[in-house]
Amino acid sequence: MSSYTIALAGNPNTGKSTLFNTLTGLRQHTGNWAGKTVVMAEGEFSRGDTTFRIIDLPGTYSLYSNSADEEVARDYIIFEQPDVTIVVLDATSLERNLNLALQVLEMTPRVVVCVNLIDEAKKLGIRIDLEKISQRLGVPCIAISARNHIGIENLLDQVEKVANGTTVPTPVQITYSDQIESKLAQLELLIEKTLGSRFPTRWIALRLLDGDESLLNTLRERMQKPAESFGEERLTHGQTVCH
Repeated sequence: MSSYTIALAGNPNTGKSTLFNTLTGLRQHTGNWAGKTVVMAEGEFSRGDTTFRIIDLPGTYSLYSNSADEEVARDYIIFEQPDVTIVVLDATSLERNLNLALQVLEMTPRVVVCVNLIDEAKKLGIRIDLEKISQRLGVPCIAISARNHIGIENLLDQVEKVANGTTVPTPVQITYSDQIESKLAQLELLIEKTLGSRFPTRWIALRLLDGDESLLNTLRERMQKPAESFGEERLTHGQTVCH
């Protein structure tokens, strides 16, 4: 029997938590993330012989650590390294939502893009070329309506394929100016020498170039922990939620 961990990321009001509730039903609980006042939800569900643990990350517009919510979402994806991160987009506002998707793709290749509210988009006459989006981003892209349970099985098919390695996404890599790329190459060598290859060196280099003090502090804390402690963060003060 296989077991995988999924993270749900997305902007506020994309229906991310509706998808979480649809997948987990009553098998969920909430609490504060360890050491934070940010509320998060954790649940589980089974599909055939596979069990999924799913974390509903705080809704954020970016992962640049401008708030506690952004730090929590960023740290979970980077340090806990879920088997799959589902990035939930609003089909009626793709341009705004894709900014977060691109940030996640710089952090991990194990991504499935989930275009939610597809029924609302159709009502507005919006047509979405899922195949083209998937080709451009380099990851599976699935349309759903979490509220009306449309496309859920198709989404879970793709999530399981990414989790078990049947599908290996190749996310698009954003290319910056020659000057920035040169600095990134230098920083990546230093980062890999210091941290090894466990974490995405290019993304860390980008954040350091941007002067992300929060990430620096988190990296210092993590480097002081024994290696085996990585991946052991949990919710605290949890309680069962019944709907």
